[in-house]
Amino acid sequence: MNLLLDRDFLAEYPEALCAALRRLAQKTPGKQLYVAGGPVRDWLLGRMPRDLDFTVATGAVAFARELAEGLGGTFVLLDSDEDVARVVWQGHCLDFSSFRNRCGSIEEDLAQRDFTINALAVPIATKRPGLASLAVIDPTGGGADLAARLLRTPSEACLLADPLRLLRAYRFAASLDFAIDPQTMAAIVRHRQLILRPAGERVAYELGLIMASPRAAAVVGEMARAGLLWQLFPELAVGEGVEQPASHHLDVFGHNLETLRRMEGLLAAPAGHFPGHAPLLVAYLNRPGIGVLLKWAALFHDVGKPAAHGIVEGRVTFYNHDQAGVALFDAISERLRWPREARSRVGRLIALHMWPFHLSNARLRTGISRKACLRLVKAAAEDLVGLFLLAMADSLAGQGPGKPPRMEEHLAALFTEVHAVYEEHIRPVLTQPPLVNGHDLIRLFSLPPGPLFREIFAGLEQAQVEGEVADRNQALSWIEDFLAEARPAK
Repeated sequence: MNLLLDRDFLAEYPEALCAALRRLAQKTPGKQLYVAGGPVRDWLLGRMPRDLDFTVATGAVAFARELAEGLGGTFVLLDSDEDVARVVWQGHCLDFSSFRNRCGSIEEDLAQRDFTINALAVPIATKRPGLASLAVIDPTGGGADLAARLLRTPSEACLLADPLRLLRAYRFAASLDFAIDPQTMAAIVRHRQLILRPAGERVAYELGLIMASPRAAAVVGEMARAGLLWQLFPELAVGEGVEQPASHHLDVFGHNLETLRRMEGLLAAPAGHFPGHAPLLVAYLNRPGIGVLLKWAALFHDVGKPAAHGIVEGRVTFYNHDQAGVALFDAISERLRWPREARSRVGRLIALHMWPFHLSNARLRTGISRKACLRLVKAAAEDLVGLFLLAMADSLAGQGPGKPPRMEEHLAALFTEVHAVYEEHIRPVLTQPPLVNGHDLIRLFSLPPGPLFREIFAGLEQAQVEGEVADRNQALSWIEDFLAEARPAK
């Protein structure tokens, strides 16, 4: 089939870039420069990607270096052996590569790409800025696969040339909402163990893009059915078939996956289960990357259950599964070379995910104190909203016949109460200057710096939240009483 773009997309990029590319192409008339791969795919889908990929028979690094000099961009050498480099300019990443394996033509190069929808190219014009033609070079039938919304590898050898492509298939399935071709899927299943070869950082990048898509739960489920997920996360695999209490209708892995699905629903419409809190929820979820972290927390929140599984008086138990899950997740995130902050935040959500349920039960029995709210707020830190979203997704994912009635309603009511206590009593204490500092403890009470300072400040903070202390004089009196009780009588 003749594959055509509906317009010259390249000409719509900044004029300075188009002119520099034309000059570059003019200088080497024997070496045609092409836009190739993902950008051409996206143009055919009607999208305008900021980043562009270029390919040339040889000398890609030299092309990139000259373009960087001409534009005043930043040159980055990516791989000297493979002749790959990048130019960063005004928010655009412009990648240059030479033909793979010393191919003699663009068609041969494209035939070695990961998937047919990426095996596309268009030549750059030399007489004017833009493309030389709207006709797309498509040697592997990528146009037909785009129309069919199908991911297909040109050959099994292409898939195995870089084992990360086994996972990248699911990344494209998630981001583009495409199906994986049955023969490609069969090859992934046959060679799934090869996914352990790429570096953890590369694997984490692809997984992050899957989680960033609105179809993460569906795609993670497909990865599980192919066995690829078990290669990456054997800690999740052991949850298959692990029976749960009557409040659940799924085994441990099924529940983890369903919690991820429910989290995606909450991220799309967060106020649906927390009426009256839309601005607060939206403000929290607008923080960069928070949605992805919440999805990871959802998928791994019960990863510790198989290790904590027990039977007490004929009843299934998972005592301390939250803490067991934190230890397992820590090993997983280390394996994937996650950034420290992301590891800490997801680990904290896993560690605390049962707290809203325990506090909700206490609230229904006896009500909750400001002290209890303060402890939760301090533990969750900046992710109090995220913790309640995780608890809500967890609750929605458990629909067994033994589930307590109105659980989601009670969680939402708890959040409303905790937030009201925070706004009225906790936030003023946490944000105002301290009534007493360490110098006061040394000067006025002759105390040496040490762990007792932390105990005093925590107790004083609690007394302020509970309304027992309102000013500096009361704070000093509180400390005197505290020390009198703490010091043994002579």
